[in-house]
Amino acid sequence: MRLLKFFLIGAAFGAVAFGVGRWVYLDKLPGVRMTSASMQPNIPAERTQYAPEQSEPKSADRQQITQELQNDRCNAITRAINTAVPAVVGISVTQVREFVARSPLWEDPFFRDIFPPTILRQQVKNLGSGFIISPDGYIITNEHVVHGATEVLVTMTGGGDYKATIVGSDPYSDVALLKIDGNDLPYLKFGDSGKVIMGEWAIAIGNPFGLFEINDTPSVTVGVVSATNRDFDRTADGRVYSDMIQTDASINRGNSGGPLVNCLGEVIGMNAMIFTEGGGGSLGVGFAIPINRIREIIDELRSTGMVNRNYWIGLSVQNLNPAIASSLGLDSDNGVIIGEVGPGSPAQKAGLKVGDVITEIAGITVQNYRSIQSIMDKVDLRVGDRLPLKVFRDGKAVKINVLLEEVPG
Repeated sequence: MRLLKFFLIGAAFGAVAFGVGRWVYLDKLPGVRMTSASMQPNIPAERTQYAPEQSEPKSADRQQITQELQNDRCNAITRAINTAVPAVVGISVTQVREFVARSPLWEDPFFRDIFPPTILRQQVKNLGSGFIISPDGYIITNEHVVHGATEVLVTMTGGGDYKATIVGSDPYSDVALLKIDGNDLPYLKFGDSGKVIMGEWAIAIGNPFGLFEINDTPSVTVGVVSATNRDFDRTADGRVYSDMIQTDASINRGNSGGPLVNCLGEVIGMNAMIFTEGGGGSLGVGFAIPINRIREIIDELRSTGMVNRNYWIGLSVQNLNPAIASSLGLDSDNGVIIGEVGPGSPAQKAGLKVGDVITEIAGITVQNYRSIQSIMDKVDLRVGDRLPLKVFRDGKAVKINVLLEEVPG
């Protein structure tokens, strides 16, 4: 009897232990959580059924949530794009390009005069971008976009084609000014490229690969200002890109002439060139002409149709050597010595004399005669500008400004 009693008590404890152990084990299974509700199978069904009136937001709440989501989507970038896009245009150009065809015998000196090279002219299509800068239809783009153009067609954002006239262009700075007929057109406001800082938002807008023509809408890419004041040597076609704004916003073929805007929707530059490999697309290294430089140029283009860089100074120079430098009391032979000053020239009017040693041009140190050309390529000079020089005369440094005049005749 005692043995049976102990057996029943043991069985009871075993049943309890098995139930508890099973509950704990199931509770630890991945994705399984045992709650008090799951242990109560007799809960009325109406207490566990889905209640739409308790979980779905009311109409007013739904509108508030939708508005909050919409507000989160709208930020400084989207507002800037919304401001700038209406004034961005696609540009389609018919150009006449020249090609030089040489005979296979060109390399032979005997046949070179018999079979001279032939210049071939061919009409080609080119695409680019631009942006409106006034309500009466003035448009800025790159000069290389419209170079040699016989016809320029402008497509507005949202539709509408206009024939454009080239008011003026400047190959040196790669800036062109166009005009279409219109009133109350959307236009972009200028920012101050002199206040651009590295790391701030930069938005490139334009017509890459002609995509503008699909639905009359420009493409937008976003990045930051990667660097400022990038200077490059004169290109093979004579263009000089100086003080350029570098950005990692994607710029591709067709973006040339489009605006680079800040997060206020103001233009800080005009997209002009990229670094690439093997003729491919963007590597995230693009450059824009600063808008402050463009403003100076378009004022002259609007008034005269060109930028007059046909200036002269009127002096000849030669390199220093250690002997001359020592005799003049100079510490080094950096600089050039003036050998001749033309009568009636801007140099003479400014007070330059034979024997003066030019040590700086526009704040840049002159190493030798060859460095002068490099310096002049980097300095954007026009007729009427003053060229600052630093010269060494009679043991003293003298600053002289030369007023640049147009070449006579």
